[in-house]
Amino acid sequence: MFKYHVFICLCLFAFAKAESQQKVVDTTKTEQLEEIVLTATRTERQLSSLPLPVTLISKKTIEKSGAIRLNEILNEQTGIITVADESGFEGVQIQGISSDYILILIDGVPLVGRSAGNFDLSRLTVGNIKQIEVVKGPSSSLYGSEALGGVINIITEKPASPALKGNASYRIGSFEQQDINLNLKKRFEKLRLSLFANRFSSDGYDLTPETSGQTVNPFENYTFNTRVFYDFKENLTLFTSARYYNQVQEAGFTFEDVDFEGDSQEQEWNTHARLDHKWNDDFNISYEFYYTNYQAAELLADPIGGEVLSDSDFNQTLLRPEIRANYKITEYGTLTAGVGYQVEALDRTFFDERVQFDSQYLYAQYDVNLSEKWNVIAGARFDNHSEYSNQFSPKLAAIYNINESIAVKGSVGYGFKAPDFRQLYFDFTNSAVGYTVLGYNVAPAKLNELQAQGQILDVVVPLNDLNDPLEAESSIGYNLGMTYKKGKWNAELNLFRNDFTNLIDTRIIARRTNGQNVFSYVNFDEIYTTGFELNTGYKVTNDLNISAGYQLLYAFDKAQEQAVEDGSVFIRDAQTNQSVAIDRSEYFGLVNRSRHNANIKIFYDIKKYKANVNLRLLYRSKYAQFDTNGNGLIDIYDSSFINGFVTTNVAATKTFYKDFDLQIGANNLLNYRDNNIPTLPGIQGYIRLNYQF
Repeated sequence: MFKYHVFICLCLFAFAKAESQQKVVDTTKTEQLEEIVLTATRTERQLSSLPLPVTLISKKTIEKSGAIRLNEILNEQTGIITVADESGFEGVQIQGISSDYILILIDGVPLVGRSAGNFDLSRLTVGNIKQIEVVKGPSSSLYGSEALGGVINIITEKPASPALKGNASYRIGSFEQQDINLNLKKRFEKLRLSLFANRFSSDGYDLTPETSGQTVNPFENYTFNTRVFYDFKENLTLFTSARYYNQVQEAGFTFEDVDFEGDSQEQEWNTHARLDHKWNDDFNISYEFYYTNYQAAELLADPIGGEVLSDSDFNQTLLRPEIRANYKITEYGTLTAGVGYQVEALDRTFFDERVQFDSQYLYAQYDVNLSEKWNVIAGARFDNHSEYSNQFSPKLAAIYNINESIAVKGSVGYGFKAPDFRQLYFDFTNSAVGYTVLGYNVAPAKLNELQAQGQILDVVVPLNDLNDPLEAESSIGYNLGMTYKKGKWNAELNLFRNDFTNLIDTRIIARRTNGQNVFSYVNFDEIYTTGFELNTGYKVTNDLNISAGYQLLYAFDKAQEQAVEDGSVFIRDAQTNQSVAIDRSEYFGLVNRSRHNANIKIFYDIKKYKANVNLRLLYRSKYAQFDTNGNGLIDIYDSSFINGFVTTNVAATKTFYKDFDLQIGANNLLNYRDNNIPTLPGIQGYIRLNYQF
């Protein structure tokens, strides 16, 4: 009954009349501040002036949407899809590029903890976020590895008022989901302090009650973040931040009629310090130090017999000092340069020992206005790494303002992703099935051990193939677009193409005497993603805004594409029982990629009643999860396709007594469900009360 109550309340709530009129606030300055983007160039730039494809999500948008975790708000943006991997973590896909290749930052520094490739976006609350910046396309020229497909930077708020400001909120929703926030901010003469705390919990849910276990098990997590700003002088400031995250989740699994129980735990903490020194109007320099640690552990055991099914640990650290500077060479051009050192280590179950990567890097970028209409950004980065070949990552971008309303922009850049710890050092044997997965660097020695133990039937690749270092994955990305903004209309069109080489995947390197295979990793895949994105908005009135977005995406494996064109990929005809070569039009492309994605958003401010309502319709066309007919690729005859679907999210907020906001909303209002999509458990209603002081 909860969903019906929510729907009725939404209708009544949106039109409830307040006793007093809402105070009209001039938001011009706020809107201008929200237009400032830092991530794309590492300098402050107006969003509209950038020659790169960037999505900016403001705090106001986040609050009105009712989103409480990062994955929720990102999933509503054009060209951004969240996809779960085998770990169950929900990662982000941009321009058809998977989560493995998207760098996640908080206040400009990277987060770690990818046990299976995806970064778990639900780890991040949005309760103290000022804005989210998404740079699409290769960004390794500034950020190095993992920025091959783009960058997501979460920027937290900075205290501005001498009075104690902040908010406290409580939200409860379906599946006993509860979210509690406390955010405090205060500015003294030279000192600014902020403290943020969040508790998030859920009883979980079960999409397949006919089977043992829940789809999502109950969990409880906490986030604490404190930030200190100190102005030694007008031109010398210090920023420090400490963040802690902890989650405990129940775990359960049935194997061979035995119910194994236990829990999984995650813990993350990071510390960040930056000293900014403005030497003069033309030159400033920042000294930065950052350290982060992510730990995860899971234990599954038979509570009766004591048999242990799974006992795993994951402990990753990252240490990074960096110095960067901005120098205004002329009135029209700024040079940005930086140098840094990075130490990354991982101690994990299925690794023989703790492993460590060391790297040094330097980058430079020149941002110049060639004329009143032309802006050009040229940059490059050099990375020297202990485990793979040196990388040079250039990028060039430009924007030309045809007039005050229309601008044309384009960019080309190189991106790379280093082989990760798992691909180099993994040593895992599935005890139930019997197959083995070996990291590239340990494969020769481990094969020799298995051969000495009489467990290898034959080696199917020359061992010399494992002597050369595994190459970093790389891509070249192209973006060409046009923006239009005049009166009540705004629109942006961006065409993109990303070509990837040296993608790393598994291959069979040996066969075991038990009939199973030994896998390792190799560079061989070449893929590309191409298409376009269109965003448009129309301001019907000062209070009513309508926007829409659409992405067309083609994502193909070049080797598979060539095999289809050569007529060497077959499908069995059900009527004749004969093998028939599939046609190029029948080759669908890569898994988990939808050809079409679209959204429509309606935001309505009812100022007279101190309320607002917003509605978001999100469409994703069909996509495939895996190959089912055994021909090695996704074609239209595979049976793992998930049909296209629409999700509808709605929220309504009303202000009472100036400081209290009551929000009622529902995600997936039309109650769409599919057991193959574990992140869509049906309608999720909620009520949230926020006190602003």
